[in-house]
Amino acid sequence: QVQLVESGGGLVQAGGSLRLSCTASGRAFSQYGLGWFRRAPGKGREFVAAITWSGATSYYANSVKGRFTISRDNAKNTMALQMNSLKAEDSAVYYCAVARSYPPRPEEREYDYWGQGTQVTVSS
Repeated sequence: QVQLVESGGGLVQAGGSLRLSCTASGRAFSQYGLGWFRRAPGKGREFVAAITWSGATSYYANSVKGRFTISRDNAKNTMALQMNSLKAEDSAVYYCAVARSYPPRPEEREYDYWGQGTQVTVSS
């Protein structure tokens, strides 16, 4: 069992930055790939970014590539999502999750454990 808690969400103006964190407890954190997803009002949950267990490789949705950076610190059981140049369309609830497969895939069904989410609102 893994428990995930997201933090760092908030309200920011378009063009601004936010840094989300995901803290894990439970099973060996460093053995698993991790991902970030988001859900905007009225939409399904969509893939944002993922990172392998070692942190050596990361993957991004085209919509955030070049603006967002995923990272992890296995010694602290944490993962982060640095979000720069934010746009109104980035507004959503952001979730972190533990990947079931290697390498971590963009499909929601490939993730086992989910946090409760943190709200990001970007004002235009």
